[in-house]
Formats: sequence, C-alpha cells, structure tokens
Amino acid sequence: MVNPWLAMEAGADPGERIRTVRRAHEAFLTDGTVAPPVRQVVADSWRRSARACAVPDGEVPVELDEAALHGYREAHPLARAMPVFRELLGTIAQDGAHLLAVCDPQGRLLWVEGHRGVLRRAERMNFVVGARWDERHAGTNAPGTALAADHAVQIFATEHYNRRVQPWTCAAAPLHDLRTGRLLGAVDITGGDHLASPHSLALVQATARAAEAHLVSCTRELGTFLTALGRDEALLVRNGERLRLGRRHSEIMVLLAHHPAGLTGDQLAVLLYGEREMRPVTLRAELSRLRHLVGPLLHSRPYRLSAPLETDLAATQRELADHHLTLALDTYRGPLLPSSEAPGIRRLRTALEDRMRRALLTAADPDQLRAWSLTPWGEHDLEIREALVDALPERSPARTASVAAAGRLRTEYGLTTGSPARTGVATR
Repeated sequence: MVNPWLAMEAGADPGERIRTVRRAHEAFLTDGTVAPPVRQVVADSWRRSARACAVPDGEVPVELDEAALHGYREAHPLARAMPVFRELLGTIAQDGAHLLAVCDPQGRLLWVEGHRGVLRRAERMNFVVGARWDERHAGTNAPGTALAADHAVQIFATEHYNRRVQPWTCAAAPLHDLRTGRLLGAVDITGGDHLASPHSLALVQATARAAEAHLVSCTRELGTFLTALGRDEALLVRNGERLRLGRRHSEIMVLLAHHPAGLTGDQLAVLLYGEREMRPVTLRAELSRLRHLVGPLLHSRPYRLSAPLETDLAATQRELADHHLTLALDTYRGPLLPSSEAPGIRRLRTALEDRMRRALLTAADPDQLRAWSLTPWGEHDLEIREALVDALPERSPARTASVAAAGRLRTEYGLTTGSPARTGVATR
C-alpha cells in the first residue's frame, strides 16, 4: 500500500511529477477542481488554503518581531527540545542544502537554522523566524499541513499552494505534550527535491518522537491531565495512558477538578442536573461506573479527586490571569464540553468564553481577533468582527473582507445602523 503522506512512490520521475502537479495546481486556482495524481492530503490542503483566502503568490507575513519573539520562544515548551532537534537534525541543517525549522501550533516559526547561503535563499519567501507558516497564511506547506492534519507529511515542489515556495520540498511532523495530548508545534526540514524520499519523512517522525520523550523526561512524573475544551467527550491522560470518558463522566471530572475540596452528592447533583428532581440512585450509579474507570482517583464523602488533576480549562484560566493571551489561545481549543447542558458546565463554559473575548477585545491585536473570528465558535461573533475592522489598517485587503463579513452578520442579526453596544442586541 502506498503511504499517502509520502510525496512520491519509488521510481517516480520528479520532473514529470512537478509538471503534472503544476498543471493541476493551475487548474485548481482557475476552477476549483482537483484530481489525481494530486494526493488526497494535498487536495484537502489546497481546499483549506482556498477557503482561508491564502494568496497563491503572496508574501508570508512576519508576525513576531525580534522583541516579541525572544520572550515568547524562551518560554515555549519546545525551547527545552532544541538540543534534541539540533543533535538529530543539526548535521543536515549545516550541510548547505537543508534547513531545520521549529514552529508553534499557529505555524509561527520560532527557530530556523542551517547554512548561511540556504538561509539567505529562504529569506526570499519569508521562511524566517517570526513568520506565520500555517495554511491560512502560507497555503499548503509541510509544517502548516502537518499542524492542520496532525500528522507527519512531505510536501513536494509544486504541491505547495504558494508559487513562491514551489522551488522547495519539505517534510514535517507535529509535536505533542505526551502528558496532555496538547499540540505544541511542528519540526520541519526544508530543502530540494531530494527530500521527497521515505528517509526524510521517517527522520522528522523519529525526531519528533525523541523530542516528545525528552520533554516528558524533563518533568518528574507524567501526572494526570484532563482535556475538555472543544471536546464533547473529555480525554483523561494518566501516566501516559489515554482514556476517553463518556459525556456524563466528562462533566463529573471537570466539576470535581474545579472543586478540589470536594462536593456533596446534593451539590454535585445540582451542578449536573439543575433543580429538577433526580433520584440519588442515578447519580450514585454514574459515580460507581466512573470509579470503575478511574479507580482510586475518585473518592467519596464528599466526592473528590484523590490527586491533583490538571485541566486545559485551568491552564487557559491561568494564562488569562497572567495576561498571556497568546498562550491562552494556544490552549483554548474550543468551548468547554460544548454539547453539555449541565448547569455547572454551562456556567464554567460561559465564564471562560467571556474572559477570552474580553481579553481579545482589550488587546485589539488583529491577528488574534482574526484567528478567533475564523473558528466555529467565533465566526458569528459580530463584536469581534467589528473590533477586527477597527484594528486593521485602512487600506488592508483583509479589512475590506472583514467589513463585508461584519456587514453580513449585522444583516443576519437585523441590525442596520449603530454599533452593537448602542443597539443592545446580542452579537454572539
């Protein structure tokens, strides 16, 4: 079976593949159709890039200047993995033909290393530290597509969405925190057509695994972590083992983590079921089934957790409290247990979303506002859309698109004049 993440099968003619895919790329830009021999992973990425209005021959933006970059990357978890990247990929990065790059979950390049001559060539397409190489800004490319697909991938020559990048070939693999499952970024090697081989993909995959193991070794223990943002069923990770919880068990674990001192049966029942009448045996049965799954982690009288349980909810709250909005956006993967109707979960969900929105509106950073507006939970947020219009330069093409999007939302909400604040009409 052909590996769909490899750019070319053994024996393929690179020159012919470049020409064939270039014709397919031009056809896609013309009429939106795409067919073999374009790989499915590339076709999917082209479509995502087009939906995000990535420019097929534009300049990739640089988001982090030197001052912002220094503090951000020194605090980033992947800083501790750089010795591993340099040990395993450093020789390749200095051979005069390749670059080593590491990016964060938003595709911002934090480190780009290699031979000076290759670095200078890469600067022409803004493959430099601080630049934003996710699919939305750079189109199909190995680090951006590895992040979007959450899988190691090669992108070969004309498979790149942006024509400026098509002289290059790259291979990248995503990186995760093994304690939490959280996406940390991606590691990439970039060079010429010769990278379209199984060896380069295997190399970045092995490097990513080694880096993840190294990051775990930097902590005393794996611990216990609950991921519940953007998920209807929470993921519990204990000492490296992953357990997906059912919806009611997810609600219980979130509530107990948020109340470390514990809850009585009545208190927990109100948070789960509200004031409606509920037979105590129903709650006891749920807790019995949960205890069967998590063992001694769950105690009773009162119901509580026997060991600290870190959650992505608490992590996001801390980042917001410390005014680290960029890190909070990294951690916030969507509303808390979005399908839950439990009153206690709904209150926590609304409170976190409100804090995120207030922080975004206060910071008024156009990239952060745009990122929120493109998510499923932010695409109908008129207040954020209008703040984005105010934050963008007057002549920016992005501002024109944002004005149109805000106008559509105002029509949808039945607003014709005045700001949302004056009309008093809900905007989300």
